[in-house]
Amino acid sequence: MSTDIFSPFELGPFTLKNRLGVAPMTRMSAGPESIPRQDVLDFLVRRAENGAALVFTEAIVTDYESAQGYPGQSRILTQPQVDAWKRVTDAIRANGAVSVMQMFHCGRMAWPEINPARRSIAPSAVAPRQDNPLTDKPYPVPEAMSRFDIEHVVNGFVETAKGAVAAGFDGVEVHGAHGYLINQFLSSYSNKREDEYGGTLANRFRLAREILRAVRGVIPRDRLLTLRISNWAIADMEVSQFKDAREWEELVDLIDAEPIDALSVSTYDFRAKAFGTDQTMSGLTRSRTTKPLMICGKIHDRVTALEALAEADIALSGKSMLLNPDFVGHVRQGLDMAPFSSQEADVAYTETPLP
Repeated sequence: MSTDIFSPFELGPFTLKNRLGVAPMTRMSAGPESIPRQDVLDFLVRRAENGAALVFTEAIVTDYESAQGYPGQSRILTQPQVDAWKRVTDAIRANGAVSVMQMFHCGRMAWPEINPARRSIAPSAVAPRQDNPLTDKPYPVPEAMSRFDIEHVVNGFVETAKGAVAAGFDGVEVHGAHGYLINQFLSSYSNKREDEYGGTLANRFRLAREILRAVRGVIPRDRLLTLRISNWAIADMEVSQFKDAREWEELVDLIDAEPIDALSVSTYDFRAKAFGTDQTMSGLTRSRTTKPLMICGKIHDRVTALEALAEADIALSGKSMLLNPDFVGHVRQGLDMAPFSSQEADVAYTETPLP
């Protein structure tokens, strides 16, 4: 924890030049080759040029079968994909920043029409309650995953991690938040299994543990491995993914035993109190782990960044980093910057070039 936004920070084998990072954000900008548009790749490099110390990619889907949830998502499983990202990681490194590839499997958030396997899979045959905002239709009821499906999914994370290493990324993040597949296993709201992957939180954590350990086994020790978690999901947003503070603490205890270099907590608002307690999500999480902690959620200027860093080590910004290419410099100057709205950030899902 630090009250100095622009002090260096030791993250695994890397020294970050400050405590500000570009949060990972979902994209739908890839063409048939599953490579993002050039302006999307340039956006990441530009944020490194303009002072961000840590740059996360968009969430990359982990296989060519069941992982994809939205049209136009990226992969890093073929040589052309690796080559495209290698140019990005080289440029980010040349500008003194650290690059991290985030990867995920969408699970029940997929819909068969755009999924190469023409199926959606999940821990249990339970669909989100809300309609899919991109189709205005109900999400299909997913297939409950077999042991074969689980092993295949783990292998998808491993192969994608190998792609990230080949592309020169300084680290890999496993996306276990926002109601995607790993979060679906973690939450009793979506996980109704009665085998070793369901029931107790320790059992529901099993898939996350298998993925983290398998990925750690294929990336060099001088590369980062991080995990992102949240108590909210992009579908059924009003639902708490974990029942209370004690269950969250149990989750953090389980994570703390795993071979990761940092834990990233995603919130709507980093200031909000968690589970009816007097603690924020970062404060509650910090009380259970000694690992470096990243936080995001309405960090939009110097004041909010400083406040966030009172309980965390790194402040990640999504909308402000997305829409203001000079965000880091403006934070340094202490300029008054209002938060951007979600509607303004929707430019990320259009063909409009990113600033």
